[in-house]
Amino acid sequence: QVLLVESGGGLAQPGGSLRLSCVASGFTFSNYAMSWARQAPGKGLEWVSGIYSDGSDTYYADSVKGRFTISRDNAKNTVYLQMNGLKPEDTAVYYCNALYMGDDYRYDYWGQGTQVTVSS
Repeated sequence: QVLLVESGGGLAQPGGSLRLSCVASGFTFSNYAMSWARQAPGKGLEWVSGIYSDGSDTYYADSVKGRFTISRDNAKNTVYLQMNGLKPEDTAVYYCNALYMGDDYRYDYWGQGTQVTVSS
């Protein structure tokens, strides 16, 4: 079974912090790029951040740049998203994604998501 299990979501105050985790199993985690995406109520899926399979490169959406940090621990099959300076507009379901692209095939896995709510 391929599983991506997100955790760490919850309620935070504006300006607060949360750390999301995504634990992977059922595939070779170190071969996959990992990313986080989110979906706010009534809106489409927004890409948030990505990290290369070995952690050598990271990318961020402009909306979170300078506030969020993605990291991974391949020994633990886990990717993290440290979220600081949270804003109400960060409220969304956050999804973990794993991606592998070969010459002839592609694997693309998604977790079930974890709710993040930023409100006073």
